[in-house]
Amino acid sequence: MSLSTQDHQFMVCALQLARLGVRSAHPNPAVGCVVVKHGQIIGKGWHRKAGEPHAEVNALRDAGKGAEGADVYVTLEPCSHHGKTPPCVNALIEAGVARVVIAMQDPNPLVAGAGIKCLTDAGIEVVSGCQQASALLLNQGFVQRMKTGRPRVVSKLAMSLDGRTALANGESAWISSSQSRQDVHGLRAESSAILTASGTVAADDPQLNVRLAGESVERQPDVVIVDTHLRTVPTASVFKQADRKVIIATLSDDAIKHQALKKVGATIVDMRQGLLEQRIDLACLLSLLADQFEHNQIMVEAGAKLNGSLLAEMLIDELVLYQAPVVLGDEGMGLFHLPALTSMNQRIEFHETSSIRLGKDRKIIYQPTLEA
Repeated sequence: MSLSTQDHQFMVCALQLARLGVRSAHPNPAVGCVVVKHGQIIGKGWHRKAGEPHAEVNALRDAGKGAEGADVYVTLEPCSHHGKTPPCVNALIEAGVARVVIAMQDPNPLVAGAGIKCLTDAGIEVVSGCQQASALLLNQGFVQRMKTGRPRVVSKLAMSLDGRTALANGESAWISSSQSRQDVHGLRAESSAILTASGTVAADDPQLNVRLAGESVERQPDVVIVDTHLRTVPTASVFKQADRKVIIATLSDDAIKHQALKKVGATIVDMRQGLLEQRIDLACLLSLLADQFEHNQIMVEAGAKLNGSLLAEMLIDELVLYQAPVVLGDEGMGLFHLPALTSMNQRIEFHETSSIRLGKDRKIIYQPTLEA
């Protein structure tokens, strides 16, 4: 059955509700739902937090008995398996809804079409694909984790007009504007974890938490530190945020350091298994973060070395650059530490997807250009 203009309008409402859960639903996808009868929305719901009711259940509760015979618009295929909550398809069937319009099929192998089948087997009309592109953008990290087994990686960098991130002596404080810095906290809030390196922790002692002016923070992202030789100290500021995990990936088997860091709450991940060189396998680490910690989106806040390694291995899915109208000079630190290229054929290409002004800065988003 074809979709009407009204179908698209109601799905846009569901997508707006879904966005309310982008910062809190981790590791679940952000999902929104509306219940419609006689052309009017009678129930609204969205998924706020893992373990709490899903969007469909919240919308059906809001609609009450009026849900019988109604149309339901949901941004993701309703689940058909028992997780932390009962299957949403059961709630829809029991409510007696007549039609379910879905933006996109769930990429989770536990669902992946099974939810649609349950509904159609129960005699409910199902239409899929309404506003699908918007729904995919809303949960890019979750979709990537389910399809590839690794999280989406977004690298944030603040730079000068001449492409420098810091002075030659390492000083980098406040290259960007206060508006850009507040925007960064929004990016952190939408991320499952922040990936950094022990060198950054030692040099800057960052908190790497979410601080949003005038807003409550639903969830703090985990912190993942790439620390080959376990140089992170237990007094680092990253350990002062109680309501999150600090995961340290290392090759060190120093029992004393392990014990000291575990005492302040660190989760130590031994990356020595299958090691060919004396370095941490970043692709393996990302797969581990997806599998063991259910991280959907990783935000990279690190220096040129870790960013360069991720870029060289084509593990960066998006670059978010905050360009300030300042010049730091030839001796300033660059964005990426990479081997010298000997041919233009070796260059790594990106394309711009958006650009906006933030105070005096420009925020530019790039994605890698894939070969045809």
